[in-house]
Amino acid sequence: MTLLEVRNLHAVLAENNEEILKGVNLTVRSGEIHAIMGPNGSGKSTFANVLMGNPKYTVTEGTMRFMNKNISRLSVDERARLGIFLSFQQPQEISGVKLRSFLMAASQSFGNKTPLLKMSQEVDRLAYNIGLEMELIDRYLNVGFSGGEKKKAEIVQMCFLKPKLAILDEIDSGLDIDALKSIARSINEFRYSENAIILITHYKRLLEHVEPDYVHIYVNGTMTITGGKELSVEVEENGYEGIFGSAKGA
Repeated sequence: MTLLEVRNLHAVLAENNEEILKGVNLTVRSGEIHAIMGPNGSGKSTFANVLMGNPKYTVTEGTMRFMNKNISRLSVDERARLGIFLSFQQPQEISGVKLRSFLMAASQSFGNKTPLLKMSQEVDRLAYNIGLEMELIDRYLNVGFSGGEKKKAEIVQMCFLKPKLAILDEIDSGLDIDALKSIARSINEFRYSENAIILITHYKRLLEHVEPDYVHIYVNGTMTITGGKELSVEVEENGYEGIFGSAKGA
């Protein structure tokens, strides 16, 4: 089943009309993992934010369909209710809202009628599985968390809310090897035949633990090359310049 279909997507920064997405095409089916790689400033995170409906960006051309529904005019919360999840590259600290309470309230707002005790136990289980200290579950969201703890909390949110499409924006940045392995294990456990994952990353080290079905090289606002996991190895060995040179010569 096709979950996400993006065709010729163009978008600008709303404040100055600077075009950042320049004709993006992407099809994501159930059960797939897509890795998007590219240099800094190429527009990868903008693409993720446009998919989620961030009002900082305006779609000027093209279509976005999720589960065969046009989502171009839907708000962020409407897209979330449909089953789209975006992890933040730099998660914000929110005082006054405890992580456990946030998760349970969010799940209830999506129509989850599971008893609160069972929901709370599930939060504990997910935190334990990924190695997030239990005391952090009842602390204000991301307040006083280390960089790695914030990334683990994002994954706990993903696994608890069970979206159909999870977009993970540089979930591996700033992680030591143990945290990376914990997060990769949780991503692999989350993956099943009815959902899909988009991984935005600079490096192949996450892809050594999470097997992607497709790797897309994203440069200057669009997908330029698509391949398998071997493409991430080529990026590591030759850099983006080397790949573009070989592609031009092919």
